[in-house]
Amino acid sequence: MTAETENSDSGKDANKNSTEKTNMDSSVKEKTKCFSSFKMFMVAIICSFMCKALLAILMKSSITHIERRFDIKTSEAGLIDGSFEIGNLLVITLVSHYGPKFHIPRLIGIGCFVMGIGSILTALPHFFMGYYTYDTSLDGKALDNLTVTYLPCTTDQHSAGNTTSPILLESSCKNESTSPMWIYVMLGNMLRGIGESPLGPLGIAYIDNFAKEGHSPFYIGLLQSLSLVGSILGFLLAALCARIYVDVGYVDLSLITINPSDSRWVGAWWLGFIIAGIISILSGVPFFFMPKSLKKSKMESKVPASLDNSNINDRNTQKLNFKNPDQKKDPQESSGYFHSLKCLLSNCMYLIYLVLSLLTFNALVGNLTYLPKYLEQGYGESISKSTLIFGIIMFPVTCISFFLGGFIARKFKLDIFGVTKLTFISQLCGYCIQLLILTLDCGNRPVAGLTVAYNGNGPVTDLQNMPFSFCNSDCNCDANVWDPVCGDDGLSYISPCLAGCEYSVGHGKDVVFHNCSCIEVNSFQSRNASAHLGECSRIDDCSRKYIYYVVIQSLAYFFYGLGFTPGTMLVFKNVAPHLKSLAIGFFSLCLRLLGGMLAPIYFGAVIDSTCLKWATNICGEQGACRIYDPISLRSKFFGLILGIRAPAYILYIILYIIMKKHYKENSTVPSKGEERNGDEPNLKEPLNNIEQLELSANVDNETHV
Repeated sequence: MTAETENSDSGKDANKNSTEKTNMDSSVKEKTKCFSSFKMFMVAIICSFMCKALLAILMKSSITHIERRFDIKTSEAGLIDGSFEIGNLLVITLVSHYGPKFHIPRLIGIGCFVMGIGSILTALPHFFMGYYTYDTSLDGKALDNLTVTYLPCTTDQHSAGNTTSPILLESSCKNESTSPMWIYVMLGNMLRGIGESPLGPLGIAYIDNFAKEGHSPFYIGLLQSLSLVGSILGFLLAALCARIYVDVGYVDLSLITINPSDSRWVGAWWLGFIIAGIISILSGVPFFFMPKSLKKSKMESKVPASLDNSNINDRNTQKLNFKNPDQKKDPQESSGYFHSLKCLLSNCMYLIYLVLSLLTFNALVGNLTYLPKYLEQGYGESISKSTLIFGIIMFPVTCISFFLGGFIARKFKLDIFGVTKLTFISQLCGYCIQLLILTLDCGNRPVAGLTVAYNGNGPVTDLQNMPFSFCNSDCNCDANVWDPVCGDDGLSYISPCLAGCEYSVGHGKDVVFHNCSCIEVNSFQSRNASAHLGECSRIDDCSRKYIYYVVIQSLAYFFYGLGFTPGTMLVFKNVAPHLKSLAIGFFSLCLRLLGGMLAPIYFGAVIDSTCLKWATNICGEQGACRIYDPISLRSKFFGLILGIRAPAYILYIILYIIMKKHYKENSTVPSKGEERNGDEPNLKEPLNNIEQLELSANVDNETHV
């Protein structure tokens, strides 16, 4: 009997051990499967964020090429750039509110598809337009056949460029598209903004909901850091495409008479959007094979009793609200939205920081958008080279300063006053360094009849007939043509005809013009004066000043970035705890509406005001600008940047004084309600999740560095 009992007990123990082993194996498999799904999601979301950053940089770097290809003003090109924000803001609130109710990975996958389609749509007008034609005084025969002599200066009225038959002009204008093709580029960019809307809020929510306890800040920080790789790749791809001619594969490149440094050059801007669009579509495929939710395994759900129960309850509550947004809905909260907004806007500390952030952000957007154009016009550097320099030097330096600023604030455990001081000092140092750029002047561009007189001495005085002089009075020239040549006298001329050149020899870029009467007058020599295609190169000192500019601008960006990370804490540190989410959302909305959308437009209008020579299309309408006044461009462009930033530093001082007064009163008189919680003793807790805050505030911002 005893033996039977022992055998029965041993059988039960064996069955129990077998059951426990089976449960353990199934739990391990479940945990492994869950972790593998999460890793798959992390890889996919990182790829999608890299595509997002890649496309953002491509648009910023291609805006000047788009301006020239579609013959539009800089302000109109700024409208194309800002259309991303229009599309994104149209749906971001709807996606953020209703998105958690649906299959989040699939919504993100659809967003990647839409983003890719928008990118491809941006490039499509290139394939429906004719070949790019730029101003040139050479005809096809002179370019293609060495035996044909081209005569720039001629008295034959029938061969003059400005005597084209009105019937031919009218016929050519009728063949032009009735709707500007650049509108389709703007619609594609807007569609791209719509597609990017689910990536930020839903992707971060999914990570925070299903990551291991306490690991979500690490994963979000990893996501943000690796997305910077996409930005760097964007700069490299944009620089490569800028060096390739826009109609590569369709035209004989040996017949192209311009180079990447020419203001008429248009790179293969469409190629980058095609490549990035395809990659974006591919990055969205894995999301369709992911589960709607990742169930926690039993082993993972067992939390030690020693953990902080309040934090666990808060996290579980957040997950419950994430899965069932309508499960807990306080009528007073929904009805009190406008009351909360009123409380937020009545907080003077929040309003002051919002205004000064708007000022600095507008200056940053304008600088980043039109920096390649400024370097091309001010220093004679190609857009391709400027984009490459920014991508491998200035941008990495700025990213390093982001992390260094957060490290300093966390290392020294800065309180809210310390953060304000650090942000103010770093921003002021960057401003003072950037002031040095105003001293880096390469001087005016000597173009005869445009910036200087034909004798090279002094400015132009007769504005009405400034393209013409006695030396080219016998030539029947078209003053609207911009085809600059560099003469032996060191002056650039608007065209070989206006230089008085009688004939040309050569092929393609190697064409040389001879017997140029205007150059001969300035040379005071009996020999035949000649000129070659393109503007005269800048002075040797200009190349050195360009290097100084890169160093100074990199240092300025470093100090600006140093105060960015801790400065984000001021967005919500001065408001009541229950208003923090609203404060961050409203702050981001204002930056994008009044900065990301408007800054490219009015900065473009300011740049347009410095134009000296506009292109003219076949219908006689004004097109893109060919040459700007470099002195006026520098003073207006950087004057606007520095002028917008200047009031922000006064507001920093006012903010610090008001904060001192506010928290001094609260330290002696207990505040009612939750306002007292606005002053934390230090930033230890927020800085532990600093990546989370930065990404939530700026993740969908096209103009975020």
